[in-house]
Amino acid sequence: MPLLNPKQASRYLLEKGVPRSPVTLRNLRVKGGGPHFRKLGNSVYYEPELLDEWINGRLTAPVASTSALPSRAT
Repeated sequence: MPLLNPKQASRYLLEKGVPRSPVTLRNLRVKGGGPHFRKLGNSVYYEPELLDEWINGRLTAPVASTSALPSRAT
């Protein structure tokens, strides 16, 4: 599969149900926590397979509802 620039990667993520703007992807590159990317010269590219891995790695367990939590004794 071809490499995607940030705008294309943003569209790809949106199609997968994970909306992220190119600006958000840039911020994640700087701060960490985003998908892996390649830097070729001054350009940034994403591999679709790595975007899929990033999406799958962000799965979390459901949070218990507040009614299921024990009440605090006062």
